[in-house]
Amino acid sequence: MKFLSILITISSLNSGTLVLLVSSTISTSAPQPAYYNAIFNFGDSLSDTGNFLRSGALAFPNIGKLPYGITFFGHLTGRCSDGRLVVDFLAEAFGLPYLPPYLALTDGLNVYHGVNFAVAGATALDPEIFYQLKIGSSLWTNYSLSVQLGWFKKLKSSLCTTMQGDSECESYLKKSLFLVGEIGGNDYNYPFFAGGTIQQVRALVPLVVEAITKATSALIEEGAVELVVPGNLPIGSTVVYLTLFQTPNKTHYDPRNGCLKAFNAFSKFHNRQLKHALEILRLKYPQAKIIYADYYAATKRFIDAPMLYGFENETLFRACCGAGGPYNFNISVLCAQEGTTVCQDPSSYVSWDGIHLTEAAYRVIAKGLVVNGRFITPPPVTSSPFDSPGY
Repeated sequence: MKFLSILITISSLNSGTLVLLVSSTISTSAPQPAYYNAIFNFGDSLSDTGNFLRSGALAFPNIGKLPYGITFFGHLTGRCSDGRLVVDFLAEAFGLPYLPPYLALTDGLNVYHGVNFAVAGATALDPEIFYQLKIGSSLWTNYSLSVQLGWFKKLKSSLCTTMQGDSECESYLKKSLFLVGEIGGNDYNYPFFAGGTIQQVRALVPLVVEAITKATSALIEEGAVELVVPGNLPIGSTVVYLTLFQTPNKTHYDPRNGCLKAFNAFSKFHNRQLKHALEILRLKYPQAKIIYADYYAATKRFIDAPMLYGFENETLFRACCGAGGPYNFNISVLCAQEGTTVCQDPSSYVSWDGIHLTEAAYRVIAKGLVVNGRFITPPPVTSSPFDSPGY
């Protein structure tokens, strides 16, 4: 089996009580007073704000070079995009600073407002599973969800020692938002890109869902009360999948949008299993707000009708930064490597580098996930502070 050391990284986030009105950033007015004490984020490159680059991993050093970061930050941050991620837009909306990556923490750095534990390439399952499947050599990183959870426990121990007793720490965690993902997408990407069939990879879904729910449960046991667990993207609509699995057989494509039907059906299968597992978890922890964020549906809107969301039909399935071909994506020549070019207007593109999304796409996803609670389950209560004008 040929191993392709590339993966689509898809981490997403949301809040169960999140009802925001998102514009060019997220808020149309001055930043609101912080409702949450902090945000603690777990996941992969969809929400990694710099851990991968600081991890010492050798795979794909191109994300540590321009043009990554050019749209908003103007310099490298370790984000796998041209600018901000969904977690950045949420932090802005809640009046919180951008989350520092855990591996960048130094003595004296104020972590009261949260920390990002996400690592590009991370999986929900521990690496041993992939070595058993003989695809462990393709892993970007060994910092799986369980490792990230261990980082949080270590940080919590030191953070709570600065507070006045257990009750203050408990109150602090109750007013913090925990974003558990998106995570799990890479667990499927590695075997798919190594030649695994949909039937073979489906066998991993129960294990992946169990790993996510176990981590969610562990966070609740640590004191988390409000947690958001997003589902997976429609992977059959992504440039990397459309490139690697392109076929002359037109029946494999959705006639409405050109996506690969079987891979999108796989994403929906994972999401159904995850939603069911979260329903069971809510019964176990009635005191917690466990929110499912429908990342699939929030994304599918601009896949089906790109021009309604500021994207161009002709660039929907083309990478802004790439090296040519029908999708402007070449697995051998990735963005920021010699031979690639960058589009003039990333905001009109959905795909940044063929694997990750543009800031513009993340902005639309953030808006879709939080406005009126349309893409979160259960929907927000009417007393939510995010129902107020200004969000």
